[in-house]
Amino acid sequence: MRTGMRMRKRLLAWLLTMAWCLAFIQTVYGSSDIAIEASDGKRIFDMAGLLDSACVQEAREQIRECQDRYHLDIVVVTTDDAQGKTATAYGDDFYEEGGFGQGKGKNGILFLIDMDNRELVFSTEGAAIRIFTDQRIEDMLDGVYEGASREDYNASVESFLRDVEKYCKAGIPGGQYNYDTETGEISVYRSIRWYEALLAIAVSAFVAGTACLTVKKQYAMEDDERQIQNLTMAYRGSSRFAYDQESDRLVNKFVTSRVIPRNTGGGTGGGHSSSGRSSTHMSSSGRSHGGGSRKF
Repeated sequence: MRTGMRMRKRLLAWLLTMAWCLAFIQTVYGSSDIAIEASDGKRIFDMAGLLDSACVQEAREQIRECQDRYHLDIVVVTTDDAQGKTATAYGDDFYEEGGFGQGKGKNGILFLIDMDNRELVFSTEGAAIRIFTDQRIEDMLDGVYEGASREDYNASVESFLRDVEKYCKAGIPGGQYNYDTETGEISVYRSIRWYEALLAIAVSAFVAGTACLTVKKQYAMEDDERQIQNLTMAYRGSSRFAYDQESDRLVNKFVTSRVIPRNTGGGTGGGHSSSGRSSTHMSSSGRSHGGGSRKF
């Protein structure tokens, strides 16, 4: 009887080990497979089978044009198995494991239709975080939600790509800043517009020119006699000294105290407006991502 119990335990342990190995191999293979397809230029992964072939073909062309024009990576993913992850975590991991992103900042945006969690997700990284602010993400979610709510996922993808091109063309909005939702750290985007640079150059040239002309005029000694007379009169006028005995006496003293109320508004502090905010979070690998999500 004891021998039978030992055999069953060994068999169970062996089965659990094999199951873990198969799951690990499948995960590694799946990640490698995505990376290989991404290296070949694939940017649409319709694993849930939600999109028409015509929509996929048109979307591929739009993505290539946007990539070349704005130097951002654009990825569309549909899935019916989030592998036990939240929709946001799945989108972030998919973007990273696929090796997506252009430049050192891995600039790009991913749109995920997660049928497992019934959620629409945008995941941004690099320069895309600054372009797609929280307000713009909300507007984009309105567009993709309209199609997903009536199970027209082709319309959701079309809306996504339209908005990507619109906001990439508009560029990073004025007053934009990244807000780390986990640490509260704020990173402000600094930029100088062409008219600001032109004004700064004009003011600098005026100030420098005025100073040069003044120095040149003084060295030319054009008003030498009048300047000497003025200096002599000033010297004589200030050459008389008089000493007076004075004393200070404290007559009265008033102390005023006032309570300064704390700022309890809904902003993030520091005088930053929420309209230009891009909220960020850390992925499982420690990389910073922006974006947003909505259930449908």
